[in-house]
Amino acid sequence: MSNSSVYLKQNVLVEPLSNQWYSWPYLIFPATVAMYITNQHLKIMQSFIANPELHVSALKNPAMIGGPFINYPASRVSEIKALYEKTLKEQFTLIQLAQAIKELDEMLATHAEGSSLEPLYQKVPALLRGYVELVYDLNNKPSIRFFEGLFYRSSFYQPSLQSISLSAIEDDSRPFVFSTPRLKTDHRLHLNTPFNSAALDAIFSMKFKAGSYEEIAERLDVAADDSELFSTFFTTELPPARQRFTGDGVRIRYFNHACVLIETAEVSILTDPVMSYRYGDCNHRFTYADLPELIDYVLITHNHQDHCMFEPLLQLRPQIRNLIVPASTGGTLADPSLKRILRQVGFRNVYELEALESIEVDGGSITGLPFLGEHGDLDIRTKIAYLINLKGKSVLCAADSNNIEPRLYQNLHELFGDIDVVFLGMECDGAPLSWLYGPLMTKPLARKMDQSRRFDGSDFEKAMDIVNRFHPSRVYVYAMGQEPWLTFLTSLQYTEQSRPIVESNKLIAECHKRGIQCERLFGCAEIRL
Repeated sequence: MSNSSVYLKQNVLVEPLSNQWYSWPYLIFPATVAMYITNQHLKIMQSFIANPELHVSALKNPAMIGGPFINYPASRVSEIKALYEKTLKEQFTLIQLAQAIKELDEMLATHAEGSSLEPLYQKVPALLRGYVELVYDLNNKPSIRFFEGLFYRSSFYQPSLQSISLSAIEDDSRPFVFSTPRLKTDHRLHLNTPFNSAALDAIFSMKFKAGSYEEIAERLDVAADDSELFSTFFTTELPPARQRFTGDGVRIRYFNHACVLIETAEVSILTDPVMSYRYGDCNHRFTYADLPELIDYVLITHNHQDHCMFEPLLQLRPQIRNLIVPASTGGTLADPSLKRILRQVGFRNVYELEALESIEVDGGSITGLPFLGEHGDLDIRTKIAYLINLKGKSVLCAADSNNIEPRLYQNLHELFGDIDVVFLGMECDGAPLSWLYGPLMTKPLARKMDQSRRFDGSDFEKAMDIVNRFHPSRVYVYAMGQEPWLTFLTSLQYTEQSRPIVESNKLIAECHKRGIQCERLFGCAEIRL
């Protein structure tokens, strides 16, 4: 391709990778990276190497798509074995770190009985000494506090693990990403570029602003052997025009899942970005092209893979003015600081919001509200719902909040009064605790315990209780992961008998009976207030 101005094609699929696995925030903080490599990635690869046909057979069952099965044919076992051996060799320090965390946890369980913890510092594994604090809670239960800032400034943090995979996407049939490492193929290009590289901002800006092909290839250090494939990702065709909303009132656009764009002529607010690419007939969805050129505020409700996604966030980074995340103390294995993680991968304008804390925006405010449920009863602080007030209209984006304590919403109603529009997640089955947090656990979890502690949203009764308290005129069920282009992320495939569909149907019927506008969102929708 010549040095003429070109655009990045709208259907270029971007996959951020950590050690060739699809990356998400827990694959950035070194302590959690160590645990996932050791307790998940290596074990999945080991299983595939031992019995690849088991994985092939399991994935023929749609119910097994989200399980620990590698989505490659048995013929690729040698490549998985090579990655396994490479990981053992190159990530030896992180594997040792995971073992040290387990040893420290076991040591505390054995020796921390309520007396001073000071003598136990001599028993901390050498690899962790100076990187942790030993603490009790008020019931004398011991735990570990990680000095996160030190970890990022040590040899434990390896941005060289990070890379970007580019390929063309033509349809919605994208396989589940969290259980399969990315191997080299003829159609997929791997760029050994850390996530904080300014070169990524440059290439993603080229979706809508023309740039030099030769310059971007040089900045990304594209090898000569890859230049032919790299060139196929660019075009001289003008991209779709992006337009900021300039009308009166408030416009809300549902993009998919928990991604909602709320706009006035003065401000744009995007929640939990999850995006479809533009390919084929895009009339039934919004894509990157339907976002404004600049997004004033991006709000993240919680630190799960389908709500804080590097894939869209890195592509949107040049457009984001302010990134708002839930405030947390950090320092724990299950709940590292999301602000630190995002700043580490190149976001500079990241701000934390506490529950019941507000920030003023043009024509209104954004207020954090407490978020219950969806985290298996773990002490996770990095979660918040958002109450957005614009031009006298109020919108609650509650994501996966589970109304397990109705009195909370009574208290909130006493503070904030009625709310005009409620967006509420009702994925009320949810995966068991170990599906997400299992690799971080140093002891086996009893099956009964695991199955009872799930990542579930509100069912009909809980959702209806929220409606009864806030008296909204409109209710929208979202964050259900139903869109066909999201199975790579959620692995959900509902039927009319699925409990989340049954329960949300009840809510819709009851709201309609009461004269409340209500629907379960799917594909795309536009709402005017």
